Parts: sequence; structure tokens; C-alpha cells
Amino acid sequence: MFRVFSVFDVLTKWRATRIAATARQEVFLRSAMVMLVLVFVSAALVSGCASAPKPQHPSLETPVPLQWTAAPSEGGMIDERWWSDFSDARLDGLIDEALYRNFELKSVTGRMQAARAQARIVGAPLLPQVSLDFNRTRTRRNFIGFPIPGGNGGVLKTTSTNYGVSTNINWEIDLWGRLSDDKAAALADLQGSQADLYGVRSSVAGQTAKAWFAAIEARRQLDLARATRDNFSEVNERIENRYARGLRPALDLRLSLANVAAAEAVVLQRMQAFDSVVRQLEILLGRYPSAELAIASDLPPVPSTVPAGLPADLIARRPDLMLAERQLAAAGARIGVAKKARYPAIRLTGSGGTSTAALTDLLDGDFIVWSLVSSLLQPLFQGGRLSAGVDLAEANRDQVLANFADRALRAYGEVETALAADGLLRRREAALLEATTQAAAARELAESRYHGGLSDVITMLDAQRRAFDSEGQYLAVRRQRLDARVDLYLALGGGFEGMATEAGEPGDQQAKGESGEIQE
Repeated sequence: MFRVFSVFDVLTKWRATRIAATARQEVFLRSAMVMLVLVFVSAALVSGCASAPKPQHPSLETPVPLQWTAAPSEGGMIDERWWSDFSDARLDGLIDEALYRNFELKSVTGRMQAARAQARIVGAPLLPQVSLDFNRTRTRRNFIGFPIPGGNGGVLKTTSTNYGVSTNINWEIDLWGRLSDDKAAALADLQGSQADLYGVRSSVAGQTAKAWFAAIEARRQLDLARATRDNFSEVNERIENRYARGLRPALDLRLSLANVAAAEAVVLQRMQAFDSVVRQLEILLGRYPSAELAIASDLPPVPSTVPAGLPADLIARRPDLMLAERQLAAAGARIGVAKKARYPAIRLTGSGGTSTAALTDLLDGDFIVWSLVSSLLQPLFQGGRLSAGVDLAEANRDQVLANFADRALRAYGEVETALAADGLLRRREAALLEATTQAAAARELAESRYHGGLSDVITMLDAQRRAFDSEGQYLAVRRQRLDARVDLYLALGGGFEGMATEAGEPGDQQAKGESGEIQE
């Protein structure tokens, strides 16, 4: 009877011990869960405060007029696909192909994606860093010099194995906002890379349009050179016939032959120019430069007036100025990072898990171990490194500010130049059209008078060259007007409408749309 009672008592005590251990385990787990929830909620609140700096366009020392000085302008915005204003379906297709296949644009897209990843890396310290650790330790100890019975004068040894599993949490509390400023600078860099991508996109579209116009003009110049050579050859045959009959001196024949040879040289020159510009266009399209691209037979008309808007709106319309402004915002945020590096850093480190000699006891609450460490680190002496960091950040900000002002003035100059060129080229085109008409009539009259014996060969050859030169200049000015219109579109921002600056990674939808157009 006494023996049964002892067994029952032992079992009862063992059961009570297990219940107590389980209760302690549940209390620990609940405490750990509460601690984790509090840490992550605090981290979420702190990290949510990190956002890109709002756009702040600094005022320039040079006063900006209320209206453009080169020409009156209309209000409104430019369409993002501004090249469709040229009403050229072939051009639309080529620019779409260039935006899809151009390798320069793909390279800039890669830089933007790298900036996006860098922004995530910089923002990571705002959140707790959590890791899971599992370890197995095998230890051997030697007991030398201890009066342990049974040693028999030898070295006693013992070997043990220990297993451990733990969850580790490290977190720096962003009390002063240093980490938030660092992430804000990275987000501003990301926005700048997105503006840069849009700027390169517009540049590729502009280069493609100009190359297309140059190719069409080169074809027209080649056609004109061939027609001129054929005309000179036809006139030369008449001169040869009349020279053979003794009606014209050898001087006329020599001058005519020289004219034909010079015309043939011009044809070869124009063939080379046409071949070169077509290959360059194919490179822009991401094709192999084989000079096999079919070129249109005539230049498109110049679009109607472009809505230039007001000078005050230009900074928000140009991607390069948005890039400069975002660089300025990032530089300002990094000044805050440098200044706050002098403040104390508060860190929390926590660890919880189990440690046991038996692998099967890793989940047993009796073997729970945990630690919670908080630390405050205040820099005292760094050899001037922290103050020099502030000076460096401020110097970088001043440099970026000067760069912004320089870009802004150049942007205003590009718009004014393009507006002035548009009007001057339009008048020059009208003058060259009149000159071409009169020169063509003079050539016909000179050829008729020469064949009728009323004029000399010098007058006829001079009239022919004038007609050829006038028509060539007229074709060139038509292409120059189209190029000037492209320059005006680009100078006004090419339809750029800025980007959002809300918290988090800005401009995701726009950036994905742009990159999606060019990725295969």
C-alpha cells in the first residue's frame, strides 16, 4: 500500500511539473508574440513616414519673363506622342519600333531598375531585421588537475552535444529621422532616374524622327542629283552634235563635259550620304545597319503651331529639369542624414528560442532561453569625420543647385531658339521656293536661247547650276523646318507631365508603362 502511494505521488508531481512548464511556455510565447507585434507596428509607423521630398523649384537669380520673347505662343499641353502631329504613319511605326528595341533606352531602363532596388535597400533598416538560427555544437572538455575519483592519474575527458534554435531581431529606432532622410534621398534618386528615362525616351523619338527626315531629304537630293546629271547629259549630247557639225567651238564641249562629270560626282556624293543616314536610322531602330530600309518619297508637312505655354511652366514640363530638381532634393535630404549622424543611435536586439542537449527537446518549454538588449551609442570623437560629412553634403547641394540653374537657363534658351528658328525658317522656305521657281524658269530660257544661238554656253551652264542649287537648298530648308519643330517639341518637354511624390516608391505605374514598351 505504501509503495503504490509513492508511485502515485511521483506521477502527480511529474504531471504538475509538466503543466507548470507548459504554462510557462505559453506565457513566454504570448509575451514574445506581443513583443513582436509591438516591434513591427512601431517599425511600420516609422517607415511609413519615409517618402520622397516634395518638388521645390528654387528661384533663379536671372529674372524670367512672363511670355516667350522669340514669338507669341499658345497655351496647352503637348501630347505624349507628339510625333503623331506630323501625320506620317511610317514615322509613327518607326518611333514605336525604336522605343521598343533601342539599346540606349534599355540601358537607361536598367539604371532605373537599379535605382528602384537601391531605394529598397536603403529603406530596409527602417524595419526590424529578423533571422532564424539553428545550431548544433559538439564540445569536448579535459579535466586536468582536478581530484576526481577514478581518474587513475590520467586525463579525464567529457564530450557533449548541444542543439539550439532561436529567432533573432535587430532594430535601430529611427528616433531622429536619419534613416528616413536616407530613404527619402534614395526615393528622390529613383524619381530622377524615372525622369531621366522619360528624357531619353523623348530623345530617342526625336533622333528617330530627325533621322527619318534626313533619310527622306537624302533620297530627294539623290533623285535631284540624278535628274540634274541626266539633264546635263542630254544637253551635252546636243552640244556634241553641234560641235561635230562645226556649229559650236571646242570650249563649249569641254565646259559641257566638265559639267556632266561634276554632276556625276555629286550623284556619288549624294549616294554616300543617303547610304550613311539610312544605316544610322537602322541602328536607332535596333536593326542591323544593312541600308535596306525603304524610305518615303517626300517629306511630311510641318505641323501647326505647338502650344509652348508659359516660361514659368517649363521647369515642370522638362524631364531633365525634373531630374536636376530631384538631384537637388536628394542632396538636401543627405544633409539631414549627415547632421543626424551626430545624434545618439538607439538599437534593440532580441533573441528567443531553446537550447538543449537533446534534439527532441528543442520544442520543450523547459529549455526556453531568451535575451533582450537595448543600447544607446553616442559618437564623442571621430576626428572631425562627422562634421566633414556635413560640409561634404552641403558642398554637394551647392554644386547641384548651380547645375540646376545652369540647366534651367539652357532650357529657356533652347525654347527661345526653337521658337525663333521656326519663324525664320518658314520665311526662308518661302524665299527659296520663289528662288527655285525663278531659277527653273531661267534654266529653261537659257537652254532655249543657247540652242537657238542667242546665248553662250557660260550663261546656260550657270543657269543650270543655279537651278540645281536652289532646288537642293529648298529641300534642305524643308527638312530643317521639320528638325526645328522636333527641337521645339523636345525643348518643351515632349509631353512630360511630371510624376507623383507620395510615400513609398514613386511613379511605379508610369515607370512600368515606359519600361514595358521597350522590354522584349
